[in-house]
Amino acid sequence: MRRRKKKGRPISGWLVLDKPLGMGSTDAVSKIKWLFKAEKAGHAGTLDPLASGILPIALGEATKTVPYVMDGAKVYRFAVEWGAETATDDAEGEVLKTSDKRPSRNEIEAILGNYTGTIQQKPPSYSAIKIGGERAYDLAREGEPVDIPAREVQIESLEIVSHDDGRTAFEVDCGKGTYVRSLARDMGRDLGCYGHVVELRRTVVDPFDEEDAVTLAELEKAVAGAEAPFKSEDDAESDEAERFAARFAAIDPLLLDTGEAMDGYPQIALTGDQANRIRLGNPVILRGRDAPLPTDDACAFEHGRLLAIGEIAQGEFRPRRVFKL
Repeated sequence: MRRRKKKGRPISGWLVLDKPLGMGSTDAVSKIKWLFKAEKAGHAGTLDPLASGILPIALGEATKTVPYVMDGAKVYRFAVEWGAETATDDAEGEVLKTSDKRPSRNEIEAILGNYTGTIQQKPPSYSAIKIGGERAYDLAREGEPVDIPAREVQIESLEIVSHDDGRTAFEVDCGKGTYVRSLARDMGRDLGCYGHVVELRRTVVDPFDEEDAVTLAELEKAVAGAEAPFKSEDDAESDEAERFAARFAAIDPLLLDTGEAMDGYPQIALTGDQANRIRLGNPVILRGRDAPLPTDDACAFEHGRLLAIGEIAQGEFRPRRVFKL
């Protein structure tokens, strides 16, 4: 059987996109993959079209580190409007229940302790969770009953940022799988006034934050500036390869190194011989007083670049994933 030739460039790294409102996560990944002409791409955590903020997108070999970023802590800023519960738990859905009650700041602060630590949370009916092979939101749109079991989530902190009579802004630091829309729904029920999310922005997907982020407008401006000399009438016949080379020279520096995703995990530096053994999938012995302690997840670097992720056990680094960078 003849092997299919891969389409795109073997470019690797992380593009931390500041996703705009109205764009879905899948569309954002497709756009970035197209701009960079990457062989493969994926994101580390869905962000709803009605949400903005940090959407880390992995290109090439960086896709192997996606699970580690998805496991990282997230920080969201969001606003809840009190007085109505909707089918989607945000401003997009049909209003299901209403109340004339509006909670005071003191009333809200009194229940925040119920939503910190390890809690049980029921995801929204309109979510990407699969039920019997179908997405929950597809079933909900078709009018099918959707019953998603509650699941355990971790919330480090939940604080009020601002409050007025009908709306409260919060900041939440939470773990994987937490739904901010569920927080709004459940707090509204507890307060006896109902509530839904009207604004949502993700500011952190550990280890990435807003300082790492690039907007779509910045990317498109860089591409337009780089390709401009090749779009005049005189240069209509310019080599397409030159145009793309100019584009990549402008946007490739915006990528973060693949290894940035592993910030916070134990790291070891390899010598040349050790690196060659790792490339072949073999373990290497770690000697000396400063040898790292046993751990399930560690990463090995050669000349500052990520070479492998694996475990440290019985005085060895044992690779599980090797990177071709």
